[in-house]
Amino acid sequence: MPLSPEQQAEIDSARAQSAATRRPTAPALEEILYSALPVLDHGFVRVVDYMGDDAAVVQAARVSYGKGTKRVSEDAGLINYLMRHRHTTPFEMCEIKYHVKLPIFVARQWIRHRTANVNEYSARYSILDNEFYIPKAEHLGAQSTSNRQGRADALTGKDAERVLQILREDSQMTYDHYAEMLNETDKGEVVDPNRTGLARELARMNLTVNFYTQWYWKVDLHNLLHFLSLRADPHAQYEIRVYADVMLETVKRWVPLVCDAFLQYRMGGVHLSEKALQAVKRMLGGEKVDQKESGLSLREWREMLEALGIEPK
Repeated sequence: MPLSPEQQAEIDSARAQSAATRRPTAPALEEILYSALPVLDHGFVRVVDYMGDDAAVVQAARVSYGKGTKRVSEDAGLINYLMRHRHTTPFEMCEIKYHVKLPIFVARQWIRHRTANVNEYSARYSILDNEFYIPKAEHLGAQSTSNRQGRADALTGKDAERVLQILREDSQMTYDHYAEMLNETDKGEVVDPNRTGLARELARMNLTVNFYTQWYWKVDLHNLLHFLSLRADPHAQYEIRVYADVMLETVKRWVPLVCDAFLQYRMGGVHLSEKALQAVKRMLGGEKVDQKESGLSLREWREMLEALGIEPK
């Protein structure tokens, strides 16, 4: 279970409270505020706070007071224009704060996005839970031969069974040794009074990177959308992509007009280089253009054809 009874009670208590405010709110996001949205086997994403809405983006773009236009269609048109022409500052006027529980190796990949405020659970001061990520068999991809960062088809049969066995046994063994070195329970109680435990900041180094950590992650809307454009992409690693997919759903609830524009112009759009654009223009003009004539590398050529929905010959 991703939540302990104590955590669930804390969330239930927070959701039971409400306060009157003059600030704009997003009703659809309020429906899931504080709720833990499950990800992977023990992880979750929670929205714990936010500031601004679609109108805040419009207001910032017009540098005016109040809610700006009263017609949603006009606001949507302006937001589409901002997204289409990469006018990013108005999107920075909205912020959101997440509480995320995730495997350590996902966190290390995630932290490369250095545009958020982060406060992570500290294993120097607290004891990590005995929770580690074990992939489902269908996600045990073999190493890709064409992409050093990617995976190919999933392992099957005895190969998959053996990998899962190794992952479970190694993870449990390292946690058992971690607990033994600490000589204390997760509540700080000494296990063996005749033995001195190792410092928490040292004992943690034995844990594998599939153990779960937690953090609070606060980011403005512009940088959140950049994060999602990379991590919700089908080419992103599965284990971080599923977090991005859940977060994208929260963005739909929070700023639906911005999200629609983002999906249309960023996630659903295509960026072409100058050479690729010239090649497309020539093709539309009826010319037969091949990879060598285009001036594009083989990889760029294939990417362009894939974006255009053309099968390479």
